[in-house]
Amino acid sequence: MDIQLGRGKTARRAYGIDEIALVPGPRTLDPSLANTRWTIGGIERDIPIIASAMDGVVDVNMAVRLSQLGAIGVINLEGVQTRYDDPNPQLDRIAAVGKDEFVGLMQELYAEPIKEDLIAKRIREVKEQGGIAAVSATPAAALKFGSAIAEAGADLLFIQATVVSTAHLSPEAVTPLDLAKFCQDMPMPVALGNCVTYEVALNLMKAGAAAVMVGIGPGAACTSRGVLGVGVPQATAVSDCAAARDDYFRETGTYVPIIADGGLVTGGDICKCIACGADAVMIGSPFARAAGAPGRGFHWGMATPSPVLPRGTRINVGTTGTLEEILVGPAKLDDGTHNLLGALKTSMGTLGAKDLKEMQQVEVVIAPSLLTEGKVYQKAQQLGMGK
Repeated sequence: MDIQLGRGKTARRAYGIDEIALVPGPRTLDPSLANTRWTIGGIERDIPIIASAMDGVVDVNMAVRLSQLGAIGVINLEGVQTRYDDPNPQLDRIAAVGKDEFVGLMQELYAEPIKEDLIAKRIREVKEQGGIAAVSATPAAALKFGSAIAEAGADLLFIQATVVSTAHLSPEAVTPLDLAKFCQDMPMPVALGNCVTYEVALNLMKAGAAAVMVGIGPGAACTSRGVLGVGVPQATAVSDCAAARDDYFRETGTYVPIIADGGLVTGGDICKCIACGADAVMIGSPFARAAGAPGRGFHWGMATPSPVLPRGTRINVGTTGTLEEILVGPAKLDDGTHNLLGALKTSMGTLGAKDLKEMQQVEVVIAPSLLTEGKVYQKAQQLGMGK
């Protein structure tokens, strides 16, 4: 039901992940029986979790290890990995700089041109070690470097921007990326995003998207919502875009997975996003906390180094465990940030969902007190859910 903001404007109520809860059904099952497999562009994975294409999260080593564990890690083709042959000195500077000098340093480091040979090198390095070579680029970079990405043999390409649509207007002197033609011409599956509405998600599917990323501004290091005032809370955004997926499947017989991208920190967040209709999630800050993550315990958004309008910041997330402990356990922390796969399987068992499709059908209730009810001592002592 629409809410009247004033005489000339109405608004629809939207819900975030923290405002909802999942309701157990009439049956339960052993978590070992929960099937979490999913498919993107013909590539089947055991774990429906993707590591975000952020410089503090994924490099070649992280991408390879995530592949070995059954997930996917995406390399940012417009970051330090493709601007510097050895990005480690730059990553050291980013981790060491003070907060007041951070944006200026980022703008300096990211002013170095992207090099086509490094795009090919990073893709080859992942593939040579048996990993899935998943990479990300903005529409402008995809237009410029698409041939190099294709020739290097990338397995998956994510075209990502704050907002992506098939109806982009450009100045006369600028040729916009034709998403439909690009998806058709590229030899690998192309995922498109980000979006938050039914209409745009449906149009991206019609353009040939192998998957659609959903989420504008919820990321831990993203400031787009504050800078631009743009975004839709994830529970509502994912549900709307999942409805587009289901309608598109009924019309065409083609199933295009929905990936909830951003704002997800705990296993419970992931479970709730899938219950809202997501087929997989894309997360950054949880993996930035892994030992060996390129950010050295820091995490920053993709739009942070913008030379004209930074829309991200650097946050200190620390290092809490190994990549294995964070993704598949055993957990060393009690706050839901370790053993994300175990949390998903246990939640599915509690809800009686045998697979992700059944998980998408569980009952959801509006529950703004879900994370605070009865947690007075945890909050006061900053333990568990009170951290």
